[in-house]
Amino acid sequence: MSEDKPLDGKRIVITRAVEQSRDLRERLEKLGATVLLLPAVSFFGPSDTIYLDQAIDSLESFDWVFFTSGNAVRFFADRCRKVGRNLHAGKSPRYASVGPGTASAAAKAGFGVDYVAQEFQGASLARELGVSLEGKRILLPRSDRARRDLPEALKDAGAEVTEVIVYHTGGIGPTEPGVLEAVREARVDVVSFFSPSAVENLRSELGAEIVSRLGTRALLAAVGPVTAAALRKAGLPVAIEASEATAESVATAIVKHFSSHTISQARSS
Repeated sequence: MSEDKPLDGKRIVITRAVEQSRDLRERLEKLGATVLLLPAVSFFGPSDTIYLDQAIDSLESFDWVFFTSGNAVRFFADRCRKVGRNLHAGKSPRYASVGPGTASAAAKAGFGVDYVAQEFQGASLARELGVSLEGKRILLPRSDRARRDLPEALKDAGAEVTEVIVYHTGGIGPTEPGVLEAVREARVDVVSFFSPSAVENLRSELGAEIVSRLGTRALLAAVGPVTAAALRKAGLPVAIEASEATAESVATAIVKHFSSHTISQARSS
């Protein structure tokens, strides 16, 4: 392992959608890794946008908009542009996000981020903002497969919550030749997961037995506690855990694991 190429020779699978994997792929490749893209989830906008468009049209009536993923930001911003909504006209709601990755996506899309959750979980927004949410109107643009913990926590805090489906989460997308076979045969060193949906979809595609075997022959990396919990619930070991869904955080966690392993081997020899 060289100092400037700590991941030299490592084959690392990214199960994120291709359009979301560019930064991480470039960072891992600079560190010496061979990166395989296996988009274990795909995303697409809703066919029925009536409720979403109504929410966008009355955006100034909300006190907060909560973003829990970069996808929520991307699809919400796209829809705002399509319906001609000027985000900077008139009274605007405040915007909150889960984690710096989502906050960065929101800022790039033109949303002024007023609060970033300290924990990488949706429900942490409700816990951290607490009593200040009582009586507030909150817009929650989200996936059709999003967890129920955040809207329930917001309602418990006394907020009025409007949920709108801004995108759908689908199955495995098109993959590069040989990638699925490499994962199936565990000819990889790390498989990184960014959502519970990716875990579910890969198990559905390959079969629970093959994925379980993969977990004993390759390292499974989870981004955030929710994804880590999904892996463990499926009986899979989490060898690497990144706290944030940023390229820097994921790459750092992977490098740290291999660096620690190398140091341990050196000490025991």
